[in-house]
Amino acid sequence: MLRFLQLRRCAAGSLLRSPNPSLAAAPLILHPRSFSTGGTASSSTVSDADVRKYLGYFALVLGCGAATYYSSPLPDGTKHKKAQIFRYAPLPEDLHTVTNWSGTHEVHTRVFLQPESIEELEATVREAHEKRRKIRPVGSGLSPNGIGLQRAGMVNLALMDKVLEVDKEARRVRVQAGARVSQLVDALREHGLTLQNFASIREQQVGGIVQVGAHGTGVNLPPMDEQIVSMKLVTPAKGTIEVSREKDPELFYLARCGLGGLGVVAEVTIQCVERHELVEHTFVSNIEEIKKNHKEWLAENKHIKYLWIPYTDTVVVVRCNPLSKWKGRPKLESKYGKDEGLQHFRELYCDSLKKYRGGESIDNSEINQLSSTELRDKLLALDPLDKDHVIKVNQAEADFWRKSEGYRVGWSDEILGFDCGGQQWVSETCFPAGTLAKPSMRDLEYIEKLKQLIESEGIPAPAPIEQRWTTSSRSLMSPASSSEQDEIFSWVGIIMYLPTMDARQRKQITEEFFNYRHLTQSKLWDEYAAYEHWAKIEVPRDKDELAALQARLRKRFPVEAYNKARKELDPNRILSNGMLEKLFPLSETV
Repeated sequence: MLRFLQLRRCAAGSLLRSPNPSLAAAPLILHPRSFSTGGTASSSTVSDADVRKYLGYFALVLGCGAATYYSSPLPDGTKHKKAQIFRYAPLPEDLHTVTNWSGTHEVHTRVFLQPESIEELEATVREAHEKRRKIRPVGSGLSPNGIGLQRAGMVNLALMDKVLEVDKEARRVRVQAGARVSQLVDALREHGLTLQNFASIREQQVGGIVQVGAHGTGVNLPPMDEQIVSMKLVTPAKGTIEVSREKDPELFYLARCGLGGLGVVAEVTIQCVERHELVEHTFVSNIEEIKKNHKEWLAENKHIKYLWIPYTDTVVVVRCNPLSKWKGRPKLESKYGKDEGLQHFRELYCDSLKKYRGGESIDNSEINQLSSTELRDKLLALDPLDKDHVIKVNQAEADFWRKSEGYRVGWSDEILGFDCGGQQWVSETCFPAGTLAKPSMRDLEYIEKLKQLIESEGIPAPAPIEQRWTTSSRSLMSPASSSEQDEIFSWVGIIMYLPTMDARQRKQITEEFFNYRHLTQSKLWDEYAAYEHWAKIEVPRDKDELAALQARLRKRFPVEAYNKARKELDPNRILSNGMLEKLFPLSETV
């Protein structure tokens, strides 16, 4: 029997699903149209229809103003009694609000199915195909762009999360696609195995992390989809099919990074590696030192990433290598203690509270409990779009990293994680950077131009700009797709945090972020052949911009082959959503 997802009922009376249980849907702020009294004498005559129209606008403005007023807290922090009228009108009992982790995309749906077995999944897909009902595959909801969301209906495999088989000798595991990466790693531990590489977090479902082309870092390591040896797809038109390098390789390489549009990934077989410990070395550098050592560092480190801090000359270098390469364990003592590392952050926070909230009492004991990322979020929340304030926050972060230099030893699945901070907008691009034998250095050129753009445009860009590397993938829809196995790709992510639930402030941050993203696109993407990560690409509303995006995608990816496979495997497009339809419109000739 199919189960509907058990979603937490939030204060607004709607149902909310998110890895962050404190997240609630933000109220919609409507902005009335402005009017001009200019024009000719004949146009100044106001008809009865005009009067009614303007009265309607006035009522809209008044209603929105009242909604904003009553939804805002009183000076003592309490809410108006009438706030329930405007913010907390309950949704129908059978309507669920499904929100991605950053709260940047959400849909209301009455259909959120969770089959418990492949037989139930097959029946679900077959029925939806026959009735032409949408059931878009959705994973953990972590993608910043909400690529898995579909208002008409979704299917989630969270109840299909079993590790089915571990072949220790071949170092392979067969697992249901609903298992989270963290679950899979825990299960592999007892067999002495682990995954070859990891993204920044571990809460993705296995099917989801593969389908969007997620990646870790390491110039000799490919994106996550390249670890897949075979996969089982439940398709609307052809039922359950199994594809691999040996069995239907053309479809296999297309479907490995298939964006959930070719079938519901039910099972995957993954090539693993022996479980191993890593030594993580974190230190602070600058652009000149990076240029001198970049090629060598890429070649000699198994994992490496740079965290660039805008408006400073600080580059945080994080490199990881197997403990077995070290002669004994490295010295782990840090030159500075935790309190010394956070001192600049704490002082800035206290000073900023006095500036922005002069009468607010400062609880030092509470401040002392906050981590660096929590302090950064709270600081940015005070004035997230003031460039000078953001620069001060970035400088405090640079000081924190200078005092956090040192070594850390742990298992690879522990070391390769990264605290990404709170809710955020992210845009990440992938572009070629030469070969293993001969890096082009264009990856550093890109960053230099990006930092210059930020400074010349006065963008309130917070830290970090994260830069990572992978080798190529044979998956045709991967942003790092290449037939050259030694070609390397650089992945660069820009970010703006959403440290507040205030709707107006979130809207302002969103507008500023999209300006930031647009500037990087117009100035850098074409020059460096950069394409966005599928979990971070956003569909433009403007028709001309959308047409330009579609044309760009056709240059890079086999869109015709992808659409042909979609039409064969899912002719009624039950697995699709608005994003896929706009990115890859199906023509009659396909």
